[in-house]
Amino acid sequence: MKIVVDQDKCVSSGQCVLNASDVFDQREDDGVVELLVDSPHPDQEPDVRNAAAACPALAIHLEE
Repeated sequence: MKIVVDQDKCVSSGQCVLNASDVFDQREDDGVVELLVDSPHPDQEPDVRNAAAACPALAIHLEE
């Protein structure tokens, strides 16, 4: 799995961090998503899928 985030779409809701804090973070100044890991470990994939599903702006894309 590869993760791609669209920072221009991000609305800074923080759902990604709540679901997968080891993969996503938020910028200090505006809360926009930051990707910490673009190819997560298989153990992280369920949390990453939850984060993508919870994103209200659909700013997280998963490539299989």
